[in-house]
Amino acid sequence: MKICVLPGDGIGPEIMAEAVRVLKALDLKIEMEEALLGGCAVDATGSPYPDATQKLAQAADAVLLGAVGGPQWDNNPREQRPERGLLGIRKQLGLFANLRPAILYPELANASTLKPEVVAGLDILIVRELTGDIYFGQPRGIELREVDGQKQRFGFNTMHYTESEIRRILRVAFDAARKRNRKVCSVDKMNVLECTQLWRDVATETGKEYPDVELSHMLVDNAAMQLVKNPKQFDVMVTGNMFGDILSDEASMLTGSIGMLPSASLDANNKGLYEPSHGSAPDIAGKGVANPLATILSVAMMLRYTFANEAAAQRIEAAVKKVLARGLRTGDIYEPGTTRVGTKQMGDAVLAAL
Repeated sequence: MKICVLPGDGIGPEIMAEAVRVLKALDLKIEMEEALLGGCAVDATGSPYPDATQKLAQAADAVLLGAVGGPQWDNNPREQRPERGLLGIRKQLGLFANLRPAILYPELANASTLKPEVVAGLDILIVRELTGDIYFGQPRGIELREVDGQKQRFGFNTMHYTESEIRRILRVAFDAARKRNRKVCSVDKMNVLECTQLWRDVATETGKEYPDVELSHMLVDNAAMQLVKNPKQFDVMVTGNMFGDILSDEASMLTGSIGMLPSASLDANNKGLYEPSHGSAPDIAGKGVANPLATILSVAMMLRYTFANEAAAQRIEAAVKKVLARGLRTGDIYEPGTTRVGTKQMGDAVLAAL
């Protein structure tokens, strides 16, 4: 198993160190090699996704990423911002399917801002299309245009999807639902956007290929409301790039902390990039207090989806549950009566539980 390790920026190196320790403890045949992505790559090479990293990522079976970004790069030219590296690797590797689970561990029910009875037992999978939509559509830009007789700055982006792009992400969602509770909710804005009318049409057509899976449709604004009002109605949600970006972050906070949630971004052959759902958290970088569990759980997703090693994935997930049951908490999930620990201490505890 050849794994490209990209620690990234901010807390990325700290949480990645713990994930790598867990991976090594499983005693699997693994080759790991580190490279630069994001702000650290800009500082070292001038590019957020340097050629050396591109070659390593393309040659690897899977990519394990920490986090990218930070305020020190916010004023860089757009092509030299850390996030461009993340978009670049997704596009180059064809990682069109983003899987983000939102699972509420029983021990963390009080960490959610919603009432425990609303979120207890929550287990949602959001499937987000990752390489199309308004994030990549052309034309795009900012230019001067004459409007009402005067020149003004004019910003524009283009939302578009092909039928084949929509159909392939829907099939990922339907296949995932078959392994869960056999329910798919497709999210769009068909009452306003023609692009998402096509999405709904293709979803309806694709749903006929899966008669054993219940398909429903929901407008994105209502979906955002329902995630807060009654999140347990959902099993698998599938949507486009922009809506998925927003809804998956919203769903993650139902669980109490985005620091608990892993993610996978897959190509057509299940080669994947695995990363925590949270960002680089520069305000706590270097303090040894970041929560490494989302990155550790991303390793479990990597073993499950790319390497088809379900037993190893379940070992990691069971170890995390044991640690939480013992009452160990990093600052983001701490509550009175539990034991506050740092990044390395949490990693030590997971290793002991393994």
